[in-house]
Amino acid sequence: MNWQSTLHYNFWIELGISMGIFLLFLLFRKIFAKYVFALLLKLSRKTPTEFLSNVFLAFEKPIQWAFIIIGIYVSLDVFPYFNHENTLFLKIISSAYIFLVFWGLFNLSSASGLLFARVNRRYDIEIDQILIPFLSKALRFLIAAIGFTIIAQEFGYNISGFVAGLGIGGLAISLAAKDALANLLGGVVIITEKPFSIGDWVMTPSVEGTVEDISFRSTKVRTFAQALVTVPNATLANESITNWSKMGKRQITFNLRVTHDTPKEKLQNVVERIDHLLRNHPDIHQETIFVTFDQYMENGLGIFLYFFTKTTNWGEFLKIKESINFKIMEILDSEEVYVAIPSRKLYMDPEVEKQKKVDLG
Repeated sequence: MNWQSTLHYNFWIELGISMGIFLLFLLFRKIFAKYVFALLLKLSRKTPTEFLSNVFLAFEKPIQWAFIIIGIYVSLDVFPYFNHENTLFLKIISSAYIFLVFWGLFNLSSASGLLFARVNRRYDIEIDQILIPFLSKALRFLIAAIGFTIIAQEFGYNISGFVAGLGIGGLAISLAAKDALANLLGGVVIITEKPFSIGDWVMTPSVEGTVEDISFRSTKVRTFAQALVTVPNATLANESITNWSKMGKRQITFNLRVTHDTPKEKLQNVVERIDHLLRNHPDIHQETIFVTFDQYMENGLGIFLYFFTKTTNWGEFLKIKESINFKIMEILDSEEVYVAIPSRKLYMDPEVEKQKKVDLG
């Protein structure tokens, strides 16, 4: 066997060993995912807190990929025809490790909202429900930015020079990012002024519904038709916002119109009995109640009613309003007072009517 055949034979042997090592690490990866990780996750769930479980879940995929990267490095290390001391190769491997670490931290930061909520409950720290997801997103952005910076520096890239270089196209970038910046500042305004919290029922010129989420760019509102509306923060911050969830009571006001021929005594009785009804109703707020004979109207006599329910829940409010309306009907029936129906009476001149009969005769 000549030296060329020996060289060719050794090449295939070493290539087979290298591939075998890589396949072995793939097997380790599968064993880890199926047995070791499942056992660690099961043990972590027996701890008093969920922190370890969140850590294992966050680093599950990065650790699985770590087996592949280690397998590639070791298999190439035993392969003699590849220079594993190559600077670019080492930078790629080290950058891959850095990426996996920050990938796990990025995944873990998604559970930071639960951590902030738990701290809020345990230590009674006033963290607004809008601020919690905002802080979580800010933490994820910070982790991604730090990871990008470290990887860029690993390849010898000067980050400070990159940031300074942005000044060349600063005007174009600022114009392109104008809306994004306006939405970010709008989000800051919403968080600092706190016109609503997540879960509140709000109404604006743009949308009405329940607030589900707020991000750097927009706020998501679920309408009562179950549609999800995304409103830019810049738009929302410049609109009038009615927060129905902050109501302490809910208003009912209307005009009850009775017929013109209603006697004065009966009208007074109706007004007094409705007033007594409202002042003794358990679901009516007693701070402000007005029941008055308000005005003479074209089609009747107007009784003005103005009061509030104690509940702000829409369904309960409608039930109370219905109950009040039925009781008012009972009062009107017992007093023999009738609701005025818009109508017109046509009066004919007798002489004109007589002349029409002569003409027809």
